[in-house]
Amino acid sequence: MKEYDFVVIGGGSGGYAAARTAASLGLSTAVIEGGEEVGGLCILKGCMPSKTLIESANRYRTLRHATEFGLKAEGIGFDASAILARKDRLIAEFADYRRQQLEGGKFDFLRGRAEFLDPHCLRVHLQRGGEQIVSLRTGCIATGSVVNLPPVPGMEHCLVSDDILNLRTIPSTAVVLGGGPVALEMAHYLEALGAKVTILQRNTQLLTGSDHDVAEALTEGFRRRGIDVICGTRLIGISGKEGGVEVRYSRGNGEIGVTADLVLNALGRRPALGGLGLEKAGVALEGHAVCTDPEQRTTARHLFAAGDCCGPYEVVHIAVTQGEAAAKNAAALLRGGATVSLDYRLKLFATFSEPQMASCGMSEQEARDSGIDVVAASYPFNDHGKSLVKGETDGFVKLVADARDGKILGGAVVGPEASELIHEIVVAMAFNATAGQLALVPHYHPTLSEIWTYPAEELDEKVKKKP
Repeated sequence: MKEYDFVVIGGGSGGYAAARTAASLGLSTAVIEGGEEVGGLCILKGCMPSKTLIESANRYRTLRHATEFGLKAEGIGFDASAILARKDRLIAEFADYRRQQLEGGKFDFLRGRAEFLDPHCLRVHLQRGGEQIVSLRTGCIATGSVVNLPPVPGMEHCLVSDDILNLRTIPSTAVVLGGGPVALEMAHYLEALGAKVTILQRNTQLLTGSDHDVAEALTEGFRRRGIDVICGTRLIGISGKEGGVEVRYSRGNGEIGVTADLVLNALGRRPALGGLGLEKAGVALEGHAVCTDPEQRTTARHLFAAGDCCGPYEVVHIAVTQGEAAAKNAAALLRGGATVSLDYRLKLFATFSEPQMASCGMSEQEARDSGIDVVAASYPFNDHGKSLVKGETDGFVKLVADARDGKILGGAVVGPEASELIHEIVVAMAFNATAGQLALVPHYHPTLSEIWTYPAEELDEKVKKKP
């Protein structure tokens, strides 16, 4: 049995960040990875493969609309196998690089499934056969998440995002269940390559938690593309039938059926915690996730968690930050010194659909619900020079500020390059800038980014007029 200062369960983005940080702090460290492939969700089945496919879809969609720009693109088409081959090549390169990082010698890397025997002892069921017992002084749980399968009859007839990432034939029709980022991105991908798509969302709007005006702008953009967006639904059942798959759902007082070539279950993910034996380690759950405090500490004082297995936000950069914090706090526990706490004030989020949506900080509703006296302002892309030139006029930008001093509390974008534009507001918020200060920053003309100056100026005026 080998003892380590710090053991990480999971070799994804959060787990690698934790191990790298711990090793740099001089802790004897090991990573245990039980997946068949190395890389984690982001590299293997999430961010990178989906965005690679979406890039191909975006370019094909540009060809479809060539005549709007006085161009001729005749006889256009696509090769789904070639699109997948490009994706597979890039993902193999990303995964190989992550494998090199994990096997680079800075820490031990064990391939196998881990389970707790007690709070300081793990049994590792090695992939090559046999078992290994590992003792840990501190550790980090970073096991990621798996697709959520709700208790709806017939869910076995649905595909999941993993299947879409390897789809070699684009269907004529598709139904997407869900209104979160995976649902919207996959709906965008399928429609861009020619499928007729219907989105069924349980909530009354897409992107639950976003301001209503943001969700509505995204919905309008989707509908202009011909995507049917139906909110406020309740799934009844799914069944295979001749010609495809039928989804039965209720809306209001009626029951409705829709049939498509495929149905995608994009109803979220849940923490991957099966078989870990967390109860033997004294680690409690909050709902389905590992319960953590702002220092990423679990209910077992020496164990921490990072990433999708604990939340509260399932995005890669937060998982990395959580992993780094977990390692730093483990080192502080072992050696003394200051600890670090997570601050989600900036809370960056993006959806790579078309139109795109991105946000940071607090939504207007969140700010009001927290009791802050807020002012908000927006400006549409259909009245902005560069977006008119680009022919991408769906959506708007929005800023939320504290009415007392104009400090920026949050921002949102629905529209072209939203995932890039939002970073201007992240930087402003990181330096605690006010709307008035942002309005004074020079912006080159004509650019998409100069659109931020309009709501910033409006907010500055509102704050100045406040009694």
